[in-house]
Amino acid sequence: MKPIIDTHIHLDMYEESFRDQMLSELDLYSITQLIAVSNDLHSCLRTLTWSMEDQRIKPALGFHPEQSLPTNQEIEQITDLIHRYANHMVAIGEVGLPYYTRKKNPGVILSLYVELLEHFLLLAKELDKPVVLHAIYEDADLVCDLLEKHEMTRAHFHWFKGSATTIDRMKENGYFISITPDCVYEKEVQSLIRNYPLDQLMVETDGPWPFEGPFKGKITHPKMIHDSVEKISELKGLPAENIYNQLYKNTIDFYKIDSF
Repeated sequence: MKPIIDTHIHLDMYEESFRDQMLSELDLYSITQLIAVSNDLHSCLRTLTWSMEDQRIKPALGFHPEQSLPTNQEIEQITDLIHRYANHMVAIGEVGLPYYTRKKNPGVILSLYVELLEHFLLLAKELDKPVVLHAIYEDADLVCDLLEKHEMTRAHFHWFKGSATTIDRMKENGYFISITPDCVYEKEVQSLIRNYPLDQLMVETDGPWPFEGPFKGKITHPKMIHDSVEKISELKGLPAENIYNQLYKNTIDFYKIDSF
């Protein structure tokens, strides 16, 4: 197995015992680094703490949109952390728009989430950091509008789903997407892989989110990325070694992190 990076994982959502085991096995599976995203203030603090103890953990600080809006105090505290640890963190994220929350509760006021997202985008631009985005289907178009408005190109749409028109727009703007292990069995994701430029792809687990197919019943582990690479290799018609090398380079360059 060649070196690879998990570009989107929620470390704070794992049970402690499994998280410790998983971290102890990273070298065994050639996972050199993890881009650890945050959900809220508490998550930011935990992610920062772990990243200070393990240089393989690269923190992203933000507020996940699929939940109730944070208080003004929490926004201020997260913003303060972002400023204080700007030289240590690698990105702002996970941020975006509440697609699934709105499906469950049509009363959600989207404009307030757009305002919060724009706050984080402006922070990312100010600090010259990439932004890790939760934005799918029609929400992706709203996010593209904001990115274009602020002339931002370092955008990473994780686990992306959307229309062909949106995909073309994202490709043209140079935005990156990351592929999850469901690419092994999901036709929609396989079509996206065929269509999206290899030099704008990365891989992730979004762990501990569970997967089906050959991963059914298993706790999501960064080692599953190797299955994703093999499927990308098959779909792109290129040797796996080429895929590993390109995905690794993409991630190192996008996040401006050192190779291990």
